[in-house]
Amino acid sequence: MRRLVIAIPLTLIAACATPREDLRRPPNIVVILADDMGYGDPRCFNPDSKIPTPHIDRIAAEGMRFVDAHSPGAWCVPSRYGLLTGRYPARIGRFPVGQRAIIGPEQVTLASFLRDQGYATAMVGKWHLGFDGGPSPAGEALRGGPLDRGFDEFFGIHASLDIPPYYYIRGREPVAPPTGNVATNNSPGWSTIQGAFWRAGKIAPDFDHADVLPRFGREAAAFLDSQRDSDERFFLYVALAAPHTPWLPNAAAEGRSDAAMYGDFVTQVDDEIGRLLAALERNGQAEDTLVVFTSDNGPVWYPHDVARLGHSSTGPWRGMKSDSWEGGHRMPFVVRWPGVVPAATTARATICFTDLLATCADVCRQPLPEGAGEDSHSLLPVLRDPNAKNSRQHTVLKSNAAVVREGKWKLISHLGSGGFSNPRRVEPEQNGPRGQLYDLEADPGETNNLWLRHPKVVARLERIRATVRRPR
Repeated sequence: MRRLVIAIPLTLIAACATPREDLRRPPNIVVILADDMGYGDPRCFNPDSKIPTPHIDRIAAEGMRFVDAHSPGAWCVPSRYGLLTGRYPARIGRFPVGQRAIIGPEQVTLASFLRDQGYATAMVGKWHLGFDGGPSPAGEALRGGPLDRGFDEFFGIHASLDIPPYYYIRGREPVAPPTGNVATNNSPGWSTIQGAFWRAGKIAPDFDHADVLPRFGREAAAFLDSQRDSDERFFLYVALAAPHTPWLPNAAAEGRSDAAMYGDFVTQVDDEIGRLLAALERNGQAEDTLVVFTSDNGPVWYPHDVARLGHSSTGPWRGMKSDSWEGGHRMPFVVRWPGVVPAATTARATICFTDLLATCADVCRQPLPEGAGEDSHSLLPVLRDPNAKNSRQHTVLKSNAAVVREGKWKLISHLGSGGFSNPRRVEPEQNGPRGQLYDLEADPGETNNLWLRHPKVVARLERIRATVRRPR
């Protein structure tokens, strides 16, 4: 009796045994944004860090580490604008922080796009993108905030934890209006914008600065718990208000770092990230969730802090928060997505927070609406393969002026840091450079200004800057 033998290629057998990625249901998405954490704080980016960060390190070990990732701004507000809109903050000039919402009602955001794809959307933490009419200390409903920009749920605060009035918001309503008063607070031995610093102002009776970080952790974990039995995918944006001032490490974190109260507070931030990872695991969500962790901008960490404590919060990079130098905007950035992102890998592609919107669209296999995310480039090819070519050709960042990056070249449109580091501003000398140009491959420390030696490169990067400044 003859037998019919059919040869089946092993590749086809493997394809049948393992679900193809393009047939997978799009994942849940969790974006965790620290506030004022430096590139050199997590040990997965700086082995010499004086701060233990086991949970951030775990995300990197189980996923991908990006070593050339940038916030679109070197301080809180523009960075968050770019992250949520996929649009360079440099396009809107000076940020109108105060009495109106910065994101327009017609703009597509990460939250509104994902909600249109059927996601439950929630935000916990620091908004800092304005409300129409301001932060409403009298207790009125707040308009133009998260619930009007794509989020189904919101619990958080209106701005940084050192900016009054101090009160919690749930949805559009203050949990309790700020009816009391609190005096300015500072820490001996630190600058006036470091330590346990906050400004004087109105405060709600239920508001305790030291409890804000764990409260955000509890609220975010509670949202994950609420999704345990839901068939709906979810997007959770956790915008922590730490380790931004005030530095208020709890008893469990005190003394765990060798970088004083700042390092202990970073350790507590890492603990809260661990709380969220644990919630994903106990709810059976970890294997089907894309997790992103990063920070909004660099730290407030001066050279004398490095000399005194032996900890470089910005790692090898020059500068700090608000600066145009790398320490102001080069960020720790790690991504975990089991089954798609290869574990323990490093990507060297230049990326920007604005890329998250196009990435989420690609993950959902849906196009962005026309005009949305004009400065967003999908990271999905790099997430699959860290050596894949990124479609981003250049990057335009905002400190207090403009920064343009193209390949190895970096242009800064002024002299000086432009931020907190000295010298902040330097007036050009006659026949001298008007700005700064660095070759980051040869000079990662930004010490050799090549502005006068490469006028064609300067002219090309200034043309790129002009196109971004021009309204579209």
